[in-house]
Amino acid sequence: MNPAEHTPARPRTSAPPADRRPVVAVTMGDGAGVGPEVVMAALTHQDVARRCRPLVIGDARRLRQAAGLVGSDDVVVPVTGPERAAWTPGRVNVVDLDLLPDDLPWGRLSAAAGEAAYRYVQEAARLAVDGAVDAICTAPLNKEALRLAGHPYAGHTELLARLTGVDEVSMMLTTPGLKVIHVTTHLGLLDAVRRIDPPLVERTVRRGHEALVRSGTAAPVIGVCGINPHAGENGLFGHGEEESKIAPALAALRADGIDVHGPLPADTAFFLASRGDYDLIVAMYHDQGHAPVKVLGIENGVNVTVGLPVIRTSVDHGTAFDIAGTGTARADSMVEALRQAVALATERRR
Repeated sequence: MNPAEHTPARPRTSAPPADRRPVVAVTMGDGAGVGPEVVMAALTHQDVARRCRPLVIGDARRLRQAAGLVGSDDVVVPVTGPERAAWTPGRVNVVDLDLLPDDLPWGRLSAAAGEAAYRYVQEAARLAVDGAVDAICTAPLNKEALRLAGHPYAGHTELLARLTGVDEVSMMLTTPGLKVIHVTTHLGLLDAVRRIDPPLVERTVRRGHEALVRSGTAAPVIGVCGINPHAGENGLFGHGEEESKIAPALAALRADGIDVHGPLPADTAFFLASRGDYDLIVAMYHDQGHAPVKVLGIENGVNVTVGLPVIRTSVDHGTAFDIAGTGTARADSMVEALRQAVALATERRR
């Protein structure tokens, strides 16, 4: 008998399969607001761990305090970067910038928290531009705290554009039943109307169209709001803004085969989109787009910055100083923002 027949077979050895889950840099937001709480609560969600490898950029001490508030047993572990992180159950990896004072109160405006929030975004942007992370997902910061710290940005959108070297980006808000992109955002109403012109409207629609195509909507149907009540009603309201500022852009877009409709009366456009007539609504100014989204789905709303060289999603709510430190802030929007960051990162890999 051949002795080889009785030799035990050696177990096959092979390298463990590569972890293909995207690495998402999660900024902690303003440390005096609900950001630390919603981050810690979201990272305990099983679906988040299944989909991605989250790397928090923030302060480890504040995250541990937040973990106690939301009842999380996860262990916060400081790391120097994604290459030093280990994504195991019950562990939260954090690039600990250690910027917040030990006695920072919850729910109060603070220049120290504003400076720290700025630095978290700065570090996340650096990691994303360098390709060390696949996407950024941001918890809320406070605009007034930013200004107190000497950073006069209107919000994440404008800050990330500057940090990544982009001249113009757009804010897109998404809920399960509605997507809205804004031609203008953080401007007073009179300034917004002055700022709107056909080239800006056209660029905004193109960015929205491209974002939807990339995310799997092959032929988006896009509705564009007017500026005035009833979209001007053929000159009855306003001073012809629809015809001078919006209509030329829509004509150019249609000539390129983009399925765009408008100018539409804003008081019906969002209802039509919510029932499925449009894949995307283009709002002319901040409250025209934000109000319907927040009524229809603030708890699951997500803010996506369109036009950056990196992927960025965010919660669609503010720092909520009135409930910060109570452990009652809901993490639904943060969970959904992480899901969308993963979906966009996965699509970009293809």
